[in-house]
Amino acid sequence: MNKKIGFGIIGFGSIAGHHLKAINDLEHAHVVAVSTRNTSKLAVNKNLEGIKIYSDCDQLINDPEVDAVSICTPSGFHLEPALKAARAGKHVIVEKPLEIDIERSKEIIAACEKHHVKLACVFQNRYSEDYMKLRKTVDRGDLGKLVLGNAYIKWFRGQEYYDTSDWKGVLSGDGGAALIIHTIDLLLEVMGPVKSVRGKITTLTHDIEGEDLGLAILEFESGALGTIEGSTSIRAGFPEKLEIHGEKGSMILEKGVLVHDLNGEVLKVGNESESGASDPMAIDYKLHSAQFQEFVDNINHNTEPRVNGKEAIKSVEVINAIYKSSRENTVVYLS
Repeated sequence: MNKKIGFGIIGFGSIAGHHLKAINDLEHAHVVAVSTRNTSKLAVNKNLEGIKIYSDCDQLINDPEVDAVSICTPSGFHLEPALKAARAGKHVIVEKPLEIDIERSKEIIAACEKHHVKLACVFQNRYSEDYMKLRKTVDRGDLGKLVLGNAYIKWFRGQEYYDTSDWKGVLSGDGGAALIIHTIDLLLEVMGPVKSVRGKITTLTHDIEGEDLGLAILEFESGALGTIEGSTSIRAGFPEKLEIHGEKGSMILEKGVLVHDLNGEVLKVGNESESGASDPMAIDYKLHSAQFQEFVDNINHNTEPRVNGKEAIKSVEVINAIYKSSRENTVVYLS
């Protein structure tokens, strides 16, 4: 029998609203509590009627009705609530990235393993219908040997996007800026382990600590090559794109939609998703629901999340390697 899982959301910035809707859409899950430093701003939120509001995460974590926590704090503040939740025996799902660097990410993974709780990281784009079709096509070998993978994230964010936050674009809070993006996770899942990275980042159009433009060349362990182009300086912002090229054909996703099949034909299949190209909140929450549904099933049936800690840390490793490569002007080897 499936238990109805009680969730607590830690941190209530803009993405937390997607988590709230996604969880409450599910039959066997509901949000029972929210914690935030500024409780006054939540008083008028009608979506929080009947939900307990706490001023700190300790209160939420100690609530006996909370079985699992969804961490929506700034990226560089995922570690502490994750550790507290794991020690209290609460399952943990973290908005991407897992944390801002490898060591902090490993601490979260180790704590959840030690206390035998589930850990997942929100990379909801892995759950889109068209991406899963692409992944299955690659897994069947229909593209043959993979030769090239490209992730393009040419978005636009005005200075006000960073100015209205005390952590966006700040290294201690955000870890970086333009490269902390879902499309890189998709590229790595399809193309496999990365052998080496050559990267260059810069900040050209914003007053921020992090990069607003980053490029990288990847060498995968398979021998295939890859590129990453990420920016928040490209007016007026273009939909993110994932290209996978094999010896027998190519497949291209744009804005989550499969637009080219392996024969090079132009397609438009599935339900077109929204893109965060110029508005970070233009995305729908339905893919979040798909991932939260899986997480609830993982808890109820004691199975491993698809995007567990070991999967989530892969993009952190590659992004950190790009930063190191740029800083030291050298190739960085991951394996």
